[in-house]
Amino acid sequence: MGTLAWKLLGTGGPILAGILATKAVNAVWAKAGQDEINPKNPDAPVVKALAYAAIMGLAVGAARTLTERKAASYYRNSSGHLPKEIKVEPIS
Repeated sequence: MGTLAWKLLGTGGPILAGILATKAVNAVWAKAGQDEINPKNPDAPVVKALAYAAIMGLAVGAARTLTERKAASYYRNSSGHLPKEIKVEPIS
């Protein structure tokens, strides 16, 4: 596997995961009976805006991180080494 493969796996996967996580959070938010909210709107209630932003950030961040980790694992299993963009550093 080469650099192009990693660029597709390491970039495309997390982007798609972020899009899907956004759609999932919006669906759950609507299912919970909450009105659609734009957290940037100063007229939106601040507590709802912060709750929505926190949930969205957590969901998108987790989806992207897990997807990128899985892509790196797949890359390592296919090529025998991690992509050069991922540094192997000791965990402290």
